Amino acid sequence: MTTTPHRTLRFLGQLALVLAAASAWLPALASQRIKEVAAIQGVRSNQLIGYGLVVGLDGTGDQTTQVPFTTQGLMSMLQQMGITVPAGTNMQLKNVAAVMVTAELPPFAQPGQTIDVTASSVGNAKSLRGGTLIATPLKGADGEVYAVAQGNLIVGGAGASSGGSKVQINHLSGGRVPQGATVERTVPTPLQMGDMLQLDLNAADFNTARAVANAINAAKGAGTAQALDGRVVRVRAPREPDQRVSFLADIEDLPLELSRPAAKVVLNPRTGSIVLNQAVQLAPCAIAHGSLTVTISQTPQVSQPGPLSNGQTAVTQKTDISVQQQGGSLVQLPAGAQLADVVKALNSLGATPQDLLAILQAMKAAGALQAELEVI
Repeated sequence: MTTTPHRTLRFLGQLALVLAAASAWLPALASQRIKEVAAIQGVRSNQLIGYGLVVGLDGTGDQTTQVPFTTQGLMSMLQQMGITVPAGTNMQLKNVAAVMVTAELPPFAQPGQTIDVTASSVGNAKSLRGGTLIATPLKGADGEVYAVAQGNLIVGGAGASSGGSKVQINHLSGGRVPQGATVERTVPTPLQMGDMLQLDLNAADFNTARAVANAINAAKGAGTAQALDGRVVRVRAPREPDQRVSFLADIEDLPLELSRPAAKVVLNPRTGSIVLNQAVQLAPCAIAHGSLTVTISQTPQVSQPGPLSNGQTAVTQKTDISVQQQGGSLVQLPAGAQLADVVKALNSLGATPQDLLAILQAMKAAGALQAELEVI
């Protein structure tokens, strides 16, 4: 698939507008709060998982001959209810599907509160639409049951098939039960233990750690906070629970004046996406970039034998291969210290997004791109 120069320039123009808008907002976003750059150690969510059954499907459940664990799960559930299935019974289930149920237990969740759960098919069910999740224990990494899930699934998709034709919108093999799990056990947190608390920064940065410690000391007194490294800040907090909560609420809202981030360019070769932050700079350089296109096409041809020759009709393939190379003229890029200058210089190349991926890597290798390259 080829990209026309008009589409390429339009894409680069849109990229320039997005980056220019981002650079215009960056000064306003430089001031952040502590709660946006750090989290309190131990105050975290926990992942829960369970295996369950979804019933009430309209013939779109698992094919039990290919998914035997669905039948085993149903028989086990029936036995717990006092129903014994005769040995050797071949149950042909169409309205039942085996699912893995996942949930996230938030910090400080108490017994009786409800959380959302997600059910995902593990068999060959065609759709979970209209199904009901049967009571499913949700366990943590320690094997203990922390919640029980049950409820009607909400599937954000629809589909229909007939006579070999099929129409489907979104995904049908997964659904969600809002507030579908009831918490049965709490997870203890170290929030009220000891005189010291620990703030963990979302990203390791010595300037940010120093700024967090200085902001807390300025508001709560010298010696209250101490930056241990580029990610950890230790804070002395009151021992009384209500005073500690008020203390944490105060320091989380303290503003921070963060320093300029490190120059970085993020590349996604799968989608051709390129994102630059405001600190990216260009040194003077000259670039020539060409493209190589290889086209292979096959055309079926029918070879028909002559009359009364006892031959057979044969189909052969005619293959055409063409190679086209486009040369690129040498383009000189001036130095750019601002994001707008960098975007303007890259736009002058007239390259496609996929070409820019290679150009930026070559510029980095030549020392003309003053930024870190990260491929995602």
